Amino acid sequence: MATKSVVSGGAGFLGSHLCEALLARGDDVICLDNLETGSLDNISHLEGERFEFRNLDITGHVEIEQEIDFVFHLASPASPIDYLRLPLQTLKVGAEGTRNMLGLAKHKRARFLLASTSEVYGDPEIHPQNEEYWGHVNPIGPRGVYDEAKRYAEALTMAYHRQQGVDTCIVRIFNTYGPRMRPHDGRAIPTFLRQALQDKPITVFGEGEQTRSFCFVDDLIRGLILLADSEFHMPVNIGNPDEKTILELAEAVIAATESRSEIIHEALPVDDPQTRQPDTTRAREILGWEPTVSLAEGLRRTIELAGAEGLIGSTPG
Repeated sequence: MATKSVVSGGAGFLGSHLCEALLARGDDVICLDNLETGSLDNISHLEGERFEFRNLDITGHVEIEQEIDFVFHLASPASPIDYLRLPLQTLKVGAEGTRNMLGLAKHKRARFLLASTSEVYGDPEIHPQNEEYWGHVNPIGPRGVYDEAKRYAEALTMAYHRQQGVDTCIVRIFNTYGPRMRPHDGRAIPTFLRQALQDKPITVFGEGEQTRSFCFVDDLIRGLILLADSEFHMPVNIGNPDEKTILELAEAVIAATESRSEIIHEALPVDDPQTRQPDTTRAREILGWEPTVSLAEGLRRTIELAGAEGLIGSTPG
C-alpha cells in the first residue's frame, strides 16, 4: 500500500515542490490550501488519481477520512509582503492551524513535520546560527507576527511530542528560491530577477552588506523528506551555508540574466536581520544532507524552468 501524505500549504511555492517530490517517490498526496498566497497554477500539473487538492483553511475544522502516514505542515504566509498584509492570519495559522494539524497527526498516528524558519533566530547575535541558539527576536516589531508565530508553533509541536506522544520533527528553513516563486512576493531573488529581466534598476536595501544564504528548492525539499523519514525530533536547519551579501546576490542576478540593470539603494526595513547563515552540522550528521546546487547554477535553473514571463509577472500579487 502506498504511503499517504498530507501537505498543508501544498499549493504554495515550497508546498507544490514537496507534493511533486512525494508523488515522484510513490506517495499518495492530499494537498490542503486556502489559496490565500498559494495558486492552483502551481499544482495543475499534478492532477491524477494519487493527488487530491482540497480548498481548505486549516485554522478551521480539518478532517481527513483516509489513513495518513505523514503530515507536512507548511501553511503560512512566508514573505514579508504577505505577513505584513495578513498579520492576524499569520498568527492564527501559526497557532490554530498548527494545533489542528498536530491534532490530525495525533488522531492518525502520523509522523508530523513542522516547517519552521530561520526567522526564529531573529537578528542573530551568534554566527552562523545553530539549532541550540534561542534567537534575538523583537516580538512587537512588524516582523514579529511571523517570527513569533513560528516560535509558538515550535513550542506547540514539542508539547504535543512530549505530552501527547506525537511523532514530530521541526525543520528551520533558510532562504530558499526556485521556480514558482511569485514575481511580486517581496523576497530578494524573485524581485531582483523580475527587475533584471526588464533591465530596470535593482533595489537593494541599505548598503547591501547584510547577508543571506540561498538554497535551491530541490536541495531544500530533499532535506525535508530526509528529515520526515528519520526518527529525529529536535529542530534541524536546512539551508545553504554559502553566505552572500545582498549586493553580491544582485550582481549574481545581473550576471545570470545578462541584464543592463543598475543597482540602487533604498532604506532598510525595520528589524531586517544583518546576518543569516545556517550551521548545517546537524543536518549533515543526522540526515547525511548537504546542498549540491550553487547559487549560479540555481539562478540558471530558475530562469530556465520558470521562463522569463513567469519571472517578470504581469500583476502584483
